Amino acid sequence: MPSDLPITSPRGHLACVGLGMMLGAHLTPRSRGWIEAADVVFVAASDALVEQWVATINPRIVSLQGFYAEGKPRQQTYREMAEAMLAEVRAGKRVVGAFYGHPGVFAQVPHASIAQARAEGFEAVMDPGISAEDCLYADLGLDPGKVGCAHFEASQLLFYRRVIDTSAWLVLWQVGLAGDRTYAVRASTVEQRQRLVDRLLRDYPADHPVTIYEAATLPIGRPRVDPVPLARLAHATLHMHSTLVVPPARALEPEQA
Repeated sequence: MPSDLPITSPRGHLACVGLGMMLGAHLTPRSRGWIEAADVVFVAASDALVEQWVATINPRIVSLQGFYAEGKPRQQTYREMAEAMLAEVRAGKRVVGAFYGHPGVFAQVPHASIAQARAEGFEAVMDPGISAEDCLYADLGLDPGKVGCAHFEASQLLFYRRVIDTSAWLVLWQVGLAGDRTYAVRASTVEQRQRLVDRLLRDYPADHPVTIYEAATLPIGRPRVDPVPLARLAHATLHMHSTLVVPPARALEPEQA
């Protein structure tokens, strides 16, 4: 159990921890300690089996999946999730938010709830977990230190002016939602994804090989590693959690002396 857990404190406490990507394999001893000692554990997991597994560590769990609804803006969902956790903190409980992957990576609820808890005078901490990014490096054999690696949420390339360095790896997260502005759907349209392809074609050739990646979440499963030519990406099967990995299209250029 973490030594700084305020067991005897009458005030509430919040810890947001990472469950990692794979069931039972990625939880750190410190994060497990927070879960074991909690009065209530809110769980946002990638699979119902993960929720059941967390319940074997501490049966006092509340699933956050019920806050999602088709057509409901995700920003509203996230606000409601954060408020549910904070309500228990205000009631003086030791609260844990257990999130798949890393609680600080592509996860608005942990950041928002920790900031609000601290603003209200409560202790709040974040403990890291193994993220999809960590799994990606291992599964694809990609070393970001070799030629560099830039990460973007896929829609940022459509909504903002971003400069792409084609001599480095490019990783686009949530590619299955690329181009959606509603934040209320689970998948963007083929037309919206084609806009992303058209944007990438400004920097890469149409036959440039890209990879659709999804980390494995169960020990018996395998990661999704599907190569596809860039020009055909819009018609590929994509999910909310799909990631696009684009290899360099040119060599590093030496700086002039």
